[in-house]
Amino acid sequence: MTDVIRVAADRPDPAAIARAAACLRDGGLVAFPTETVYGLGVNALNRPAVLRLFAAKQRPANDPLIVHVGSIDSLAPLVMRVPEQARVLGQHFWPGPLTLVLTRSGQVPDEVTAGLPSVAVRVPVHPVARALMAAAAIPIAAPSANLFSRPSPTRASHVLADLDGRIDLIVDGGPTTIGVESTVLDLTRDPPTILRPGAVTIEMLQQVIERVMAAEVVTGERAREGTSMPSPGMLEKHYSPRAELTLFESHVGAVLPPLIAAATAALAAGQSVGVIAADEDRNALTSLASDPRVRLRLIGRQDAAEMVAARLYSTLRELDAAGTDVILVRGFSNHGLWAAVQDRLRRAAAGRIIRS
Repeated sequence: MTDVIRVAADRPDPAAIARAAACLRDGGLVAFPTETVYGLGVNALNRPAVLRLFAAKQRPANDPLIVHVGSIDSLAPLVMRVPEQARVLGQHFWPGPLTLVLTRSGQVPDEVTAGLPSVAVRVPVHPVARALMAAAAIPIAAPSANLFSRPSPTRASHVLADLDGRIDLIVDGGPTTIGVESTVLDLTRDPPTILRPGAVTIEMLQQVIERVMAAEVVTGERAREGTSMPSPGMLEKHYSPRAELTLFESHVGAVLPPLIAAATAALAAGQSVGVIAADEDRNALTSLASDPRVRLRLIGRQDAAEMVAARLYSTLRELDAAGTDVILVRGFSNHGLWAAVQDRLRRAAAGRIIRS
């Protein structure tokens, strides 16, 4: 059994944090909340512990980890140098949900970086994460605390559902706030390239550094599953529920009719259907939702990306737990934080995308 200790998100108990920090220093696996999702932490410089993390998550070795540190000054042992762009970005966005890919030093085990010459680093802002890093005084490699390719955990209960008995400890600091993983920006490329969109949007980055390449340009790299990925979250199938998920993308007026038609066909085939839509879709989906085999989840307004992002993974997990056969999701915008939401939905769909 995995132990769970509960702490206040804004003022975590020092004794609980000290216990978790000691576990990390001893080579243990500790799940803890960040502002994005729950991470599964391990001493980034302890190779056997890192290997144990990969085994616990059933994570392929070609998918690198993000190393979490307490400040930009803590990067020195992990990277060859801290470029000026990293310092400028750090001043604006750290601590926070931005991961930077930099040229690694020889101290970082190959297993952390999937053998690549670069390492992904981040300074999280969540009080529990910051307290844990300060107490452990080690760099913490921390991918999402779930089984590989499943929806990321935004609550401690999600971690327990996936990893109970596989890891040593869960620090339960309540639900996360952002709900989707950090933005990953590769500073080893010219121009700097977003490898994974997140809450730090391309528009925000362009206000700080002029030239930034959008994530969509590098989509071809996501399909090469046999080679090392330059960043977590770039495989075609990721964040997927057990139920088959289909994403419907179109402009607002055309997105719901094909979704309703697909739901009707699934019901006729004897399947239960989960529908994830915007609050504004309620009236258009009323007749469909009247069928007891349909689980309708309205997860936020079309102008509330923060709300939708925060609810996305928990909604996918809820529909899975209810035994839903298929999940149909309406698409949203591709701007700002919506770009991260759409990215996660496209990967969850693993190619099942209907465009009209």
